Amino acid sequence: MKPACFDYVLPDTPAEAQALLAQYGSDARILAGGQSLLAMLNMRLAQPKVLVDISRMKALDYIRIDGDRLAIGAAATQSALEAYPSLGEHVPLAALALPSISHFQVKNKGTVCGSIAHADPSAELPLVLAALGGEVVLASASARRRLLPDDYFRGMLQTACAADEMIVEIRLPLRAANAGYAFREVASRQGDFALVALAAVASADALLLAVGGVADRPVVRRWPRLDGVALADALNDFAWALGAEDDAHATAQYRRHLVRVLGGQVLRQAQQ
Repeated sequence: MKPACFDYVLPDTPAEAQALLAQYGSDARILAGGQSLLAMLNMRLAQPKVLVDISRMKALDYIRIDGDRLAIGAAATQSALEAYPSLGEHVPLAALALPSISHFQVKNKGTVCGSIAHADPSAELPLVLAALGGEVVLASASARRRLLPDDYFRGMLQTACAADEMIVEIRLPLRAANAGYAFREVASRQGDFALVALAAVASADALLLAVGGVADRPVVRRWPRLDGVALADALNDFAWALGAEDDAHATAQYRRHLVRVLGGQVLRQAQQ
């Protein structure tokens, strides 16, 4: 199929892009890398009247440390983040997850913020954002706000971004002192969306496990430092709470099994 007709606009600044969103509202869509949006246009799952291209907007093409956060602009690609110097030192969970994202051709065009905007529950970057408790910075022509993952993700491909807003930046916390991180996913083939993806963070007094690919959004659980039967029981409860369903790719039983088994593995790896 081919997309429905639309107008294409290439603004020079974020303010111009936000003015277009204010003018057209839900009839406008932001184009950055286009790796998800173009497929939706071709299948006519999205039929905007105006496509606002920010892919060459220098003001939004950055990755930089800002205080205790790594700030990533809306035009920064996934491959740029993967190549960012000392990413493994500053945000190790992102460094662990990026190699599992699709293929290098997709990462060369796909943007970090675009993945967050698309909000696929099986995607790796929304899971990293949720596990780290990062921030999504939204801006319109009249206001700017920051949302935590619990407030931003609303469901499968659904977010709290209003029709006149765009993501201008995401902010990932830098590595916490004495914290350990681990990531693991199971997919049908390398580069496919995850059947189950797990991200773990271990600190001196707590364990955190985030799961993607099971519920309609990334889901996070925090526990004190558990082990043995107590940890197994907690993982079992978490696996059932995710509400897994059978689909063409995996059964709900298999996904619960992965959460229980791999969840324990990534938590132990993070503690090491």
